[in-house]
Amino acid sequence: MPDTDPTPTAPGGGLVPAPLSIDGPHRCAVHLGEDTALAAAPGTEDTARWLRTTLGAAFGLPLPPGSDGATDTLALALDPALPAEGYRLEAVTRRGVRITGGSPAGVFWGAQTLRQLLGPHAFRRAPLVPGRAAVLPQQTIEDGPRFGWRGMLLDVARHFLPKDGVLRCLDLLAAHKLNVLHLHLTDDQGWRIEIARYPKLTGTGGWRERTKLGHRASPLWDERPHGGYYTQDDIREIVAYAAQRHITVVPEIDIPGHSQAAIAAYPELGNTDVIDTTSLKVWDTWGVNPNVLAPTDNTLRFYEQVLEEVLALFPSPFVHIGGDECPKDQWKASPTAQARIAELSLAGEDELQSWFIRHFDRWLADRGRRLIGWDEILEGGLAEGAAVSSWRGYAGGIAAAKSGHDVVMCPEQQVYLDHRQHHSPDEPVPIGFVRTLEDVYRFEPVPPELTADQAAHVLGTQANAWTEVMDSQQRLDYQVFPRLAAFAEVAWSRLPAPADRDYQDFTRRMAVHYARLDALGVDYRPPGGPLPWQKRPGVLGRPIDGAPPNV
Repeated sequence: MPDTDPTPTAPGGGLVPAPLSIDGPHRCAVHLGEDTALAAAPGTEDTARWLRTTLGAAFGLPLPPGSDGATDTLALALDPALPAEGYRLEAVTRRGVRITGGSPAGVFWGAQTLRQLLGPHAFRRAPLVPGRAAVLPQQTIEDGPRFGWRGMLLDVARHFLPKDGVLRCLDLLAAHKLNVLHLHLTDDQGWRIEIARYPKLTGTGGWRERTKLGHRASPLWDERPHGGYYTQDDIREIVAYAAQRHITVVPEIDIPGHSQAAIAAYPELGNTDVIDTTSLKVWDTWGVNPNVLAPTDNTLRFYEQVLEEVLALFPSPFVHIGGDECPKDQWKASPTAQARIAELSLAGEDELQSWFIRHFDRWLADRGRRLIGWDEILEGGLAEGAAVSSWRGYAGGIAAAKSGHDVVMCPEQQVYLDHRQHHSPDEPVPIGFVRTLEDVYRFEPVPPELTADQAAHVLGTQANAWTEVMDSQQRLDYQVFPRLAAFAEVAWSRLPAPADRDYQDFTRRMAVHYARLDALGVDYRPPGGPLPWQKRPGVLGRPIDGAPPNV
């Protein structure tokens, strides 16, 4: 007789993020075993393949094709009456499980819930006990997301994450019902995407000679060269893998600041009338870099040709062009830049940056895409049709929403996951404010200053993982988890006001969720603090004391 003892779980399976409603769980159990069939309606084939790959591997289930309505069946269906990403999961004794979604994405999110209900075993790649059935209590779950943009930024420019790590990241996002991966591909410290027309972007710009260890004030260096990039086939694979998981990959190509890697590869892109750009190398430290793009026609044509290749690889409706932290000192000293300001009758260097952004806003719009940039693109006038990633606080997002522009809320003080998780000196490379699991759980993406019409411009929210001091997958895991689980609930679930949220209930569900992360091999920060191998003694950080400002 097969082992059918399910792993103990919290009520509702300890689901994270919390669903809209659960009828149950009831005492009756639903078993998925060797005879369970999988019935996939047209449009649900990707989820069927995913279920055979994951649950099939974890429990040794063949899941042969079957018919919806038959007994002992896992059925997938579509119902356009449901919200697009909404789903209904019905687990009924003797009949099986039926997941109905308002779209293929809704079916997939329902399948993620099913996996959680089946316990931590469902997150392993092979059965721990041959013949163990997959068991869940009888229940019905109705669910759907609060926001359409539920994202995480992954910075692969500062520290390169090989392709397999990005695919793993996509699986972890999907497991938490997050649907946007913002891929930060270029910066001063490295260029990470192959551009066939300009091979030196990766040949020269894709690696640096050494790397600062810790904060930029640290005296320590890693003297090993660091680099890597994704070929165009790698990008195609990443995008296809994400699409199968109903995740959109939004590329970021940074302009006009954060561009030293590009200038090191092609010196004519820089302000050659101010500095000797041929002497520049890919930057090996952190901070705001003074070496920015020159406002020339050559620079515009260069980046148009880069973006032509980017658009061919990424079907995302949004393309992120950065636009942040662009010092104006070189433009102030540059006769070329000053001539451009005079030619265009601009008020100054801020409007020159706006000119850069507006040019690419029009260029992308002509190709059916939308520009999104950091909130500095508000300076000098916001480009028509552009969306804003509000990172310096809420203020930029509030201003953009009030002026009718779409916004993704990702304030540094709340959801930058490179910030430290505790005030203890044992935290590895402590950066920024203390942002605990509870702090992230009480983050609210929609400011109260916005009216209902203005709030409708908040597309959603995003947590950002900047990797200056995350030099490995292990360090990335530690900084991102478990806080990404709390963020995912903020982005998905319809929670009460921050002060009224039931954090104790969340921690009870997290007790179950930690076992899932363990099964996935995620090296998260334990509730009791870092384990010995997670510490980084002697590596200087930049802790900021006090509560973060609400700006």
